[in-house]
Amino acid sequence: MKELDWYLQVNLKARQLRLLVTIDTYRKLSHVADVTHVTVPAVSKALAELERGLGLTLFSRTAQGLVPTPYGECLIRHSRAMITNLHQARDELKALGSGSEGRIHIGVLPASASVLLPHALAILKRKSPRSNVLVTEGATATLLPELWQGRVDLVVGRLPPPSGLGGFKEKELLEEPVLLMTGRHHPLARKKSLKWSDLRDYPWILPPPGSILRDPLERALQAHGVPLSNNYIETLSQHFARSYLQISDAIAVMAGTLAKEPGQPLHALPLGLPRLLRPAGVLWNRDRSLSPTAKLAISCLEEAARHVQVRIGKQGNAAA
Repeated sequence: MKELDWYLQVNLKARQLRLLVTIDTYRKLSHVADVTHVTVPAVSKALAELERGLGLTLFSRTAQGLVPTPYGECLIRHSRAMITNLHQARDELKALGSGSEGRIHIGVLPASASVLLPHALAILKRKSPRSNVLVTEGATATLLPELWQGRVDLVVGRLPPPSGLGGFKEKELLEEPVLLMTGRHHPLARKKSLKWSDLRDYPWILPPPGSILRDPLERALQAHGVPLSNNYIETLSQHFARSYLQISDAIAVMAGTLAKEPGQPLHALPLGLPRLLRPAGVLWNRDRSLSPTAKLAISCLEEAARHVQVRIGKQGNAAA
């Protein structure tokens, strides 16, 4: 074990980390040699030297190619994380060298893409104009693995159930209701008195199966005797949903802030849903230290959430 400690702390090099990840990706020495532009014997020698230095067998040689051993899987996982950290350090150093104050990659869930995050980034740019941000919109199932692997610094949106957040830290930002929405021309928008049974004959815009809203929504509707028909469209795109509601008799579920955007006004049906989702918030990897820009972004998200919450309260008072 002393030799292992010495090798990991003194002799392990970044090129060896990249070699491990490349072998794990391609699994054949000939393919690794092609993508790294060296010979097969050179790849084989480099792997043998690494295994000899560690005193561990990292890959089993099989007819299908190289398969990681448990030791290999462990070191490959940490190699990917270390390579990601090196890339982030490179990007931050380049940003500082070019006069930028920092760079951050934020993943955002669709419901937060048009309200909370734009407000927060406007605040960020006022406080730190040379801090640059890459924004990637996606679903929870896509963004959380990216966050875990370090390719995304923060994820903003509806917080998933706590049971799935073992490796992440979270901060709640914004509590807002989920509403049943239609276009203002919709027949139900003109009814003075509305019952749950009135919803049965209309098409729906639904979040896809596996999204955090789909199952609780279906349970809530079934509890009110409104089974979903086969007439629906599934999407996570809030922009599409808003546009489609304007030209159809569909019903959708949306967060309160999205429902009241002035550009495409919608109608909220006066039927109360239970609390279907957790608040909107921000997630980050608990095992990775946050950069100064990421910490500033979280502060700006908190400030933006306070502003949006005040606006929600004013709209609710006006509606009352």
